[in-house]
Amino acid sequence: MSTVLYPGSFDPFHVGHLDVVEQAATLFGSVVVAVMHNPDKPSGALPMEQRVAMVKSSVAHVKGVSVEAFPGLAVDAARAVKALCIVKGLRTPADFEVEQQMAHTNFAVSGVRTVYVPCTPAFSFVSSRYIRDIAANGGDVSSMVHPSIVHDLTSALNRRK
Repeated sequence: MSTVLYPGSFDPFHVGHLDVVEQAATLFGSVVVAVMHNPDKPSGALPMEQRVAMVKSSVAHVKGVSVEAFPGLAVDAARAVKALCIVKGLRTPADFEVEQQMAHTNFAVSGVRTVYVPCTPAFSFVSSRYIRDIAANGGDVSSMVHPSIVHDLTSALNRRK
């Protein structure tokens, strides 16, 4: 059994993310989901503590998965948990281009490798950005997030308006 790191802002965590976690757990046995701040994105629709709680609720049924908040770089988090590699999900060719550049950079600065997991085609359209928009405007996001977080997510994003 190897430990891998699955980093992301998870703002919010959705069924596509869950799909990657489930695949990684099957392949590697142990997955640390690293909830992180992405400086290229706004400060976050949801506070870090709430994102961590939502991820924990969403992955509670998956054996071998833990969830932690990490500051800084994903490669530092990977080293901290002694991860074999970083796992990233791919939905589209555009995802590959972005993730490939990041993977090469991470390897160049740290020696940490990245493994890609293709998402299940049924989830290829799911995006945290669209979920935030839909939920903030009172729309139904229940098909795109784990049932355990629908209410809290919708409430949190509606309060921001």
